Amino acid sequence: MAGKYDFLLVSNRPRCESFIEDVMGKEPVFICVVATTETAKIPGLSAAGKYPELTDYTPPADVELIFYGGCRCIQGVPVTPEGIPTPALITMSALKLAEIPCFVVSGGLRVKPHLPIVEVGGKHGFDIRTGKAVEGVEEIVDRARVAGESFSKVADYLVIGESIPGGTTTALGVMLAMGVDARGKVSSSMPSNPHQLKLKVVEEGMSSAGIGFGDFREDGLRAVACVGDPMIPAFAGLVLGAAGRVPVMLAGGTQMGAVLSFVKAMDPRMLRNLVVGTTRWIVEDSTSDLKGIVRQIGRVGVLAADLDFSGSKHAGLRAYEDAVVKEGVGAGGVCIAAMLKSRGLITKESLLREVEKNYRRLVA
Repeated sequence: MAGKYDFLLVSNRPRCESFIEDVMGKEPVFICVVATTETAKIPGLSAAGKYPELTDYTPPADVELIFYGGCRCIQGVPVTPEGIPTPALITMSALKLAEIPCFVVSGGLRVKPHLPIVEVGGKHGFDIRTGKAVEGVEEIVDRARVAGESFSKVADYLVIGESIPGGTTTALGVMLAMGVDARGKVSSSMPSNPHQLKLKVVEEGMSSAGIGFGDFREDGLRAVACVGDPMIPAFAGLVLGAAGRVPVMLAGGTQMGAVLSFVKAMDPRMLRNLVVGTTRWIVEDSTSDLKGIVRQIGRVGVLAADLDFSGSKHAGLRAYEDAVVKEGVGAGGVCIAAMLKSRGLITKESLLREVEKNYRRLVA
C-alpha cells in the first residue's frame, strides 16, 4: 500500500495500513500546538533559534510563517545556529500544496504570534531543574480536550504538531517520570545530540521534585507539573478530546513519546485511533530511537515521510540530509497528510519544488 506513496510504514504495519485506509482522500485539519519553556534557555540544549534567549520567538514565528508565508514577530525566519531554516518551511509548503486548513493552539507562551490562536493554558513553562515546571496542568488538559472535541466535528481526521524549543529535554523528563526508558533515545535539532546534558538537566529536576524513574507511571499530570512543558498537556488534551471520534496523527518526533505516555495514563483506549507521523530523517537518526520509545508505550503505528533534499540546489536544505533539524512544526505528518489527501498526486519531488521556491523567496 505504501509503495504508491512517498512515505514509509516504520512500525506496527497493520495499524499504519488501517489508518491509511480510513483517511485516504479525506479532509484533514492541522493543529499546531505552541508553547515555550525556560528550559530551552539552558546553554547547549536547543538549536531552535540562533541564541538561547531568542527561543521565546521561535514558536510564534513558526506559526506566522505557516499562516502568512513570512514572519511578523521577527525578521527573516527562525534558523539554527548553523543557519538551517525551520521545518515550518516544509509544513507551510505542504499545507499550501494540499490546501489543508490550520489552527494554532497555545499551551503557554511568552511572545504571542500576530494571528488568531486558541488559548488553553496561560503561562509559559519554567526551568525543569526546579522540579516545578508547569502550572495549571489539569486546566490546560481540560480546555484542550474541549477544543479537541470541537475540532473533531469539522474534520475527517486531525494532524497535530508542535513547536517548542527545548521540548525533547522536557519530553525526556516526562517519559522517565512515567516509566518510559528514553535515556539516549530522544532526538535533537543539533548536529551533536547532547544526551548527557539533557539527562543531567532532567535528573536535577527529578531530584528537586523528589521523584524517581516511573514514580508517576499513571499520573501524567504530576509528571508534567514537575519536569514537563505546557505543550505536552495541551497536545494530549486535544488528542483525548478528538480520538474517540476521528483518527488522529501525532505529527512529530521523539517528543510524541511523552504525549503518548500522557494519553495512555488518562485513557489507554485512545491509543487505538492514533498513529505517529514523522520524517525519514528522524527514523534514520542514529542518535535517537523513536521506534524504541513507542514500543514501550503501546501498539501505535509509526509512518515517516520519505523526504529527500539531497538533490536540492540550496545548502540550507541539503543540511537536512546531514541529520540537522530533522523534524518539527508537524512537518513529517503534514507531508504525509498532503500525500494522502491528494491520493499520491503530491509527491516528495513536488514537495521539494515547493519548499525550494519558498526557500528562495524567504531565505536565499
